[in-house]
Order: sequence, then structure tokens, then C-alpha cells
Amino acid sequence: MELNRRSLLAAIGAGTAAALTGCGTGTGTSAAGSADGPAEGEITLLTPIYEGAKGKKLLEGDILGGFRKKYPDVKVNVDYTTYDQLNEKITTGLAGGLLPDVLMMGVGWIPPFAAKGAIAELPEKLAETHDYEKRVLEPSRHDGKLYALPVVLDTRIVVYRKDHFAEAGIRKTPANWSELRAVAKQLTTKGRVGFDPFSINLRQCWETFLFANGGQLFSADGKKPLFTDARGVESLQFFKDLVADGSADYSRKTDTGAPSNVQTGQGSMMMTTSALWVQVKEQNPELIEQDKLGAFVLANRRPAMLQGGTLVSQSASSKHPAAARALVEWLATPESILGAAQQRGSVPGLRDLSDTPYVKENQFVDLSLKNLQHAVSEGGTAAWMEIREKIVPTLEPAIVGDQSAKDAIAELGRLAEAAIGRM
Repeated sequence: MELNRRSLLAAIGAGTAAALTGCGTGTGTSAAGSADGPAEGEITLLTPIYEGAKGKKLLEGDILGGFRKKYPDVKVNVDYTTYDQLNEKITTGLAGGLLPDVLMMGVGWIPPFAAKGAIAELPEKLAETHDYEKRVLEPSRHDGKLYALPVVLDTRIVVYRKDHFAEAGIRKTPANWSELRAVAKQLTTKGRVGFDPFSINLRQCWETFLFANGGQLFSADGKKPLFTDARGVESLQFFKDLVADGSADYSRKTDTGAPSNVQTGQGSMMMTTSALWVQVKEQNPELIEQDKLGAFVLANRRPAMLQGGTLVSQSASSKHPAAARALVEWLATPESILGAAQQRGSVPGLRDLSDTPYVKENQFVDLSLKNLQHAVSEGGTAAWMEIREKIVPTLEPAIVGDQSAKDAIAELGRLAEAAIGRM
């Protein structure tokens, strides 16, 4: 019988311990240092990145090729998935006691799965192996303990058309929302929106504005939503104001991978990720060659750059914890990280890589690395995997319909409190 999402969550809540010891996979523990012994055996890696033929060649040929030379007694099977399917895949594996040995997951995902005992604590010394920015490591922790290592970061920044700014006589990028709204109005013309905040995920866009407005998602202990205050309401209201001005249009958002409004000239500014550089280089290289694109970090009460990305963790139930730990460490080496970042247009989370040709050539990545002190991450509660799915359908009616920003945020707060209460 097919398990639906609700039954999976129920199964996890009621039987995590049983799931982790079922099917003969319970030889690992969640304690740090539980990977003693030789690295050997057959293990599985679950990954939502290394997409397409190029990604597969990078992972299985280059990255795992080096791993096999160092660990000839370890066989790695790769299970490719997408971020859209990753949560359900992990949840299904956890409920059935069949988790992959090594799991790559998103920022904000560590507390929920660490709280469920699904992933193993890692030795703190791994956090000091490379020169990580402190903020880069924060999403890898739960209750102060290390459970994952960062592989690549995906930052949310504002990209703009320099030529549009020049034509309008705008000499500097907006320093706050008041300036952003005014500039967006000034740049809006027939067939062109001044600002496109909607072509990235609405959840991540609203979070970026929330953080730039000085707001927070949750309390430090993860047990109370904090986004229900004026900072959260103002962040959503700003989208409504842009739409009312005519300088943003939710119906004109573009799909992932399609030429963006900034690329086509139908938008002068947009919220996007560092990966847009690679897309533009492939689809509209003339925009880079003619220096028509610029980027800046969103700011209002403070500068804020949402830091998403992919982390690598070890299953707490691996039959071969030494092999799994070895692969976790290998995927987080500078060489492995740089390859993954180049393939996706992502930000490598190591200072060691800040002077590489890749970083210097990709201006959006370079900007992101120079502003990691302003990076803020989503998540922060063990109930995040449930709450994150509620954000877009709860906030969207306020943008496309008549619901007030205050009512939409209040409803999201109630949903978040209920989810936290079930933990």
C-alpha cells in the first residue's frame, strides 16, 4: 500500500527508533566518533545535485574516481533524485528503516533529521579541517553539535541590468526598500517590469526580505515562530506594494531554466541565485561580454543574503559507518566542492577557494563570497520540513488575491505553531 505524506510523518513520529533498527541496518549510532575501523563495504549515496549527464560524469568519474583510488575496498552506489522529491525519499527511507548511508540535503534540513535520529553526529574536528566561514557551518549544526558538512551554497541576490540603470540615469543600487520601490517604478515601462521578485521560490524570496527587514523565522530553541511580528508582515506587504505600483507582476515570473526577465530585457531587476551567471553564459553570453549585468545584496534594516545550498551527512543506521564517514569527508574536500560549484554555478563555502579562477570569473559567486557575513539561512526548528511546505500556499493568496499580508502571516504562524506542537 502506498504511504502518503501524513502517514509517513506519523510513522516517523511514532516509530523512529524502530525504523532506525529495522531491516538489519542498525549497526551505526548517532554518536560522534562511531566510524572507527576500516573503510570498506558497499554504500549508497543519495544526492539531489550533480544533475544531468555532465553532473553524473563529474560525480562518478572525477569525484568518486579519486575516492575509489583512496578507498579501494568501498563501493559507492549513487541514487540520484531532485530537491522536489528528496524530502519524501528520505522520509520514506526513514519510516522503512532503509536510509542510504550518505545523504545530501538542503539547508534547514539538519535539525529535523538530527532530531529524529536519522543522521549521525560528526566529530567537531571536521569543522576545522578547512577554512569555513562561521555562518556557512551554522546550518550543519543541531543543538550545538555537528551533523553535516557544507558542499555548495546557493545564495539569493538581486541582479540588475546596468544598461537599464544607465538609460534611466540611476547611478547607484538601492540601499533600502524605499529606494528599491522608487527605482523599480522608475524602471518600469511598457512590456518591462522594474523588479521581478517572483521568479525564484516565493518562500525563499519572502525569507530574504524578512531577514533584510531585521526579522527572524524562529526563536533560538526553534519552538516559537517569530516571523509573525511587523517585520514579517512588512516583508509580504512590500510584494503587494510592488504589484500595486505596477512594477512587479506575479503572472510574469519565469520557470527555472527558462531565460529570465533580466536576460530578455523584460525586467530590470530580479531576485535570483548565483547560478544565473552560468545560465546567462550559456543562453545570452553577450550580456556578460558587454558587461550589462550587475548584482547587489538586498538591504533594508540590514543587508541580508539568503544562504541555501547542499550539505552532506552520514546516516545513523549505516552498516558501514567508516566507509560512509570517509565519503562524507571526501565530498566536502576543496576539490570536490569546487567541481560541484562549477557544475551548478554555486558558491563554494570555503575561504580556500575564494581566489580560484571560477570564483573570480563568476561575478555573482564572487559577490556572494565577499558578503557571507550577511548570509542568513532558513530553517531553525525541528518542524521545518512540515512548515516549509506551507509557506508558499499560505502567502501566495495575499499576492494574487485580496487577502491582507497581516492575515496571511497570522495564518502561517498558526500553522507553524501547530507543526511545532506536534514534535
